[in-house]
Amino acid sequence: MNRKALLIATTLALATPWAQAADVLVVDCGKFIDGLTDTVRERQRLRIEDGRIVAIEALTETGSAGAAAQALPPSTRHLDLLGLTCLPGLLDLHTHLTDLPENTADFRIYPRRSPEEHMAFAHRNAAATLTAGFTTVRDVGGYVGGLDRELRDEIDAGRIPGPRMQVAIAYLTIPGGGGDMLLPGFPRAEARTPLARLRMGVARGPEEFAAKARALLDAGADVLKIIASGAVLSPGGVPGSPEMTPEEIAAVAREAHARGKRLAAHAHGARSVKEAILAGADTIEHASIIDEEGLQLARTHDVALVMDVYNGDYIDTEGRRQGWPAEFLQKNIDTTEVQRQAFTRGVQLGVPIAFGTDAGVFPHGLNARQFRIMVERGMTPMQAIRAATSVAARHIGWDDKVGALAPGRFGDLIAVRGDPLADITLLEKVEVVVKGGAVVKSP
Repeated sequence: MNRKALLIATTLALATPWAQAADVLVVDCGKFIDGLTDTVRERQRLRIEDGRIVAIEALTETGSAGAAAQALPPSTRHLDLLGLTCLPGLLDLHTHLTDLPENTADFRIYPRRSPEEHMAFAHRNAAATLTAGFTTVRDVGGYVGGLDRELRDEIDAGRIPGPRMQVAIAYLTIPGGGGDMLLPGFPRAEARTPLARLRMGVARGPEEFAAKARALLDAGADVLKIIASGAVLSPGGVPGSPEMTPEEIAAVAREAHARGKRLAAHAHGARSVKEAILAGADTIEHASIIDEEGLQLARTHDVALVMDVYNGDYIDTEGRRQGWPAEFLQKNIDTTEVQRQAFTRGVQLGVPIAFGTDAGVFPHGLNARQFRIMVERGMTPMQAIRAATSVAARHIGWDDKVGALAPGRFGDLIAVRGDPLADITLLEKVEVVVKGGAVVKSP
């Protein structure tokens, strides 16, 4: 779809209500995974009122679903999923809903598109993510600062379909670092996105970083994101090399924690991982070259690793086909297998690992492809599911809202046909999505 067609489609979508939450929604599940325990229950009924789960009870073994539905008040909406397995809505803690994978071939597209054009793609990305079963995401920054906040607010207002979002607004990064979109030699006359929006979080020194952090929090950031080490998909960066100092990281951590927010630290290198943990980071993104000491520190300090162990495959195949820079392709090769080996060791040690994919590096909506790699590299299917439900929710401070099918939490639910504990790839084929009692997708 070209840009003009996408803008027209998005405008039409905004004019049409995408989902309506029933006052009361009753869901009957054949199999039931709550996201908290290893137990798989049979024939469970959930009752969702005003967007939240209020009760879960067992259905009797006798009696048909039709008879059960007839016993409900006429104003109650009933969803018969007795032939499916129900799970909590999934969480992805590392997404970039305002970015597209094809943009990586040439970063000059960011200033050349207007913020409105970028946002039109973001609308599509949000809808794809939600219908894939990811009802909550953490958007850890975009190259055009502030678009993620605008997207979050549109979703929260019910104007467009999309997941619940925590947003970072912009990357906190050193000049020329992995989150800086200063493109040397780019003709300013071609820019349709102001340079200020491409460099919102650029700083140097603890005082500047603290000031930038406060500005992002004042602007509505739910989480702060720093680029502590070099990046894979950034020109000139060396993934194993530090870019921020421990003092700079600590300054940002203090600002985040003073407001009750959390700090996500992009850190590939072993040294940066350890410095970020000791300086107060709450999650470590990527952790590709983490060493044994870093794994032990993460476990001791209860810092979750958000390891994007799928996207290396996409970069090495589709990224290569799309003509991404050779430097990016080589750095991906240098970090993919070593990261997967570190993931396996982290699972063995009991390090907290939360589901995060770096969606935006690959197409949005394919997030669940990562489950297969997680299971191949050492997790049980139930561990992988919990990494994307209760574990993820706890490490973003939303374990009272999402991440489990339990009374008091939002009525966010997905369902698949078959047993995901026998075949984790079933999560790539979600048949039902409910968000806050609104049926977003059904057979």
